[in-house]
Amino acid sequence: MTAATINRGPKTAGQMLISVLKYVLLLMLTVVALVPFVWMVSSSLKTSVDVFSIPMKWIPEEFHWENYLQIWERVPLMAYFKNTAVLAVIVTFMQILTSSFAAYAFAKMNFKGRDFLFMCYIGTIAVPWQVYMVPQFIMMRSVGLYDTIWALVALQSFSAFGVFLMRQFYMGIPNDLSEAARIDGLSEYGIWARIILPLAKPAIATLCIFTFVNTWNDYMGPMIYLTTDLRKTIQVGLRRFIQAYSADYNLIMAASLCSLLPVAVVFLFLQRYFIEGIATTGMKG
Repeated sequence: MTAATINRGPKTAGQMLISVLKYVLLLMLTVVALVPFVWMVSSSLKTSVDVFSIPMKWIPEEFHWENYLQIWERVPLMAYFKNTAVLAVIVTFMQILTSSFAAYAFAKMNFKGRDFLFMCYIGTIAVPWQVYMVPQFIMMRSVGLYDTIWALVALQSFSAFGVFLMRQFYMGIPNDLSEAARIDGLSEYGIWARIILPLAKPAIATLCIFTFVNTWNDYMGPMIYLTTDLRKTIQVGLRRFIQAYSADYNLIMAASLCSLLPVAVVFLFLQRYFIEGIATTGMKG
C-alpha cells in the first residue's frame, strides 16, 4: 500500500456532506440544462394551440407525429439539410487537413522564425470577424464565388484555433519517434501520415466536433454569401421558416429538433476521443 492510500482513510461526515451537495448541485444544473430540450421535444408533438396551454402538459395527450411530415412540405427543408451537410463535411475535412499539416510544421520541424510565425498566426484569433468581414465579401464577389457554398469553404478551410489545438497535442508526442523515422528514410509527409496522425486521434476528434458544430450552426456566413433560396443552409432556412409560420410553434420546434440531430450524432460517435483530446491538449508546449 502506498502512503497516499494509507493517508486517505474513510471519509468524515463533513466530507460526505460536501460530496452529496456537489452531486445534488450537478443534478440540478443537469435538469436546468435539459428542461429547454425536453420542452422542445414535447412541443414538437403538440398542436400549435397546446404549446402554451396553462397548466403546461409535458406529455401531450395525443402525439401529433404528422408535425414531422409537414415541416418538409412547408419549405425546402431537405435542400437546406443537404447544403449544410455538404458544407459542414467539406469544411471539417479541410480544417483537419490544413490544421494537422501546419501543426506538424510548427511542432516537429525546425526552421528560422518558426515560433514567431506561429505566434503571429495564432494572434489572428484575437481579431474580430467584423474587422475583415467586408474585405472578405469583396474578395469572394470579385472571384465569382458569391452565392455559392465555395465562398464559405474557401473562407473556413483554415483555422488558427485548429492549428493551435493540433500543435499543442503534437508537442506531447516524443520527438524520438520522428527522429527514428527520419533515420529510416521516411519523408516528412510519411512521418505525418504514418506516425503522427494515428497518434493524434483524440485531437482530430476534438477538432472535428468543434468544426462540424460551428459550421452546422453558422448563421451569419450563409446569410451574407448565399442569396438563392435553394442554396441556403439549415440555420438560414429555419429563420425563413419562422418568419413564414411564426404562429406554428409546434412545427418550429419539430424543425429545430431535426436540425439538432446531425450534431448530436457526430458528438455521440466521437465522444470517447473528445474528453481525451481536451484533457491532453496543452499539456506541453
